[in-house]
Amino acid sequence: MTAFIAGLPKCELHLHIEGTLEPELKFELARRNGIALPYAGVEEMRAAYDFDDLTSFLKIYYEGMGVLRTEPDFYDLAMAYLRKAASQNVRYAEIFFDPQAHTSRGVPFDVVIRGLRRALIDAEAQLDVRAQLIMCFLRDFQAEYAMATLLESLPYKEWIVGVGLDSDEKGNPPAKFAAVYERARQEGYLLTMHCDVDQQNSVEHIRQAIQDIGVNRIDHGVNILEDPKLVAEVLDKGIGMTSCPISNGYVTDSMKIEGIRKLLDLGVRVTISSDDPAYFLGYVAENLEVLNFPDEDLKQLQRNAFEITWLPRHVKDAYIAEVDVYAP
Repeated sequence: MTAFIAGLPKCELHLHIEGTLEPELKFELARRNGIALPYAGVEEMRAAYDFDDLTSFLKIYYEGMGVLRTEPDFYDLAMAYLRKAASQNVRYAEIFFDPQAHTSRGVPFDVVIRGLRRALIDAEAQLDVRAQLIMCFLRDFQAEYAMATLLESLPYKEWIVGVGLDSDEKGNPPAKFAAVYERARQEGYLLTMHCDVDQQNSVEHIRQAIQDIGVNRIDHGVNILEDPKLVAEVLDKGIGMTSCPISNGYVTDSMKIEGIRKLLDLGVRVTISSDDPAYFLGYVAENLEVLNFPDEDLKQLQRNAFEITWLPRHVKDAYIAEVDVYAP
């Protein structure tokens, strides 16, 4: 199975670029920017990655971003991920970035997106990995801040394929950002949204995302299985769902593999991604391995992923053809 997965053409649709900041690069950027880290070395830093729910993870996650200051920092961050992706035969990725996590600490939006964009261009030319950016809003900030960030993004919207919503879900339902999402839709952005696993009001948040916001995709969202009517609606509308089993196992009581299996069997366009692999210790290949699914199901997960990408039809078809003919 490991060999089969290694060569399988892959698509990753749920990947936070800030969550790919490995300890080695974090130390390198800290030295570059004259920042003292509270760890003696890489192993001590990894040992501090001790979290058992979404809130405790986010605390460590945001603290780690403090070393990202300059355009070259964001370039190096993205290129490190894209090299890893290429090594796992990821053919295409749609990558989340969190501008508010940087602008809120004084790093200009322009610095963030120019560094990331330059890495995407170089990766396509040098690594044959294509990627696009999805701009996420932090749901534990005010909706007004999200709207201001949306407006700030407009000069760069040719570089951004869609918008997402992440961070602490408790008390921050999709409806809070309805006006922001409507403006994003008007500006031509495609729409996705985190509906994190086993959160307060999970099913109601999924309903709001589907029915009130009108998202094109849902990130996480396995709790939809608690409401068969919502499952039927997702099937009817062809809405895709991105699932990240290893991260599920860190922030909930299990990897939710049985739920992923059921979604796949029902015909939902469920996909597998790595979420924040530097913190959850598994990139997309490792996330596929933990499923222990038959080869044909692993191929179907990739067909699903390419099908729900935000790419032109002919490009999707070309990638899906690579999956169809694949044999290790």
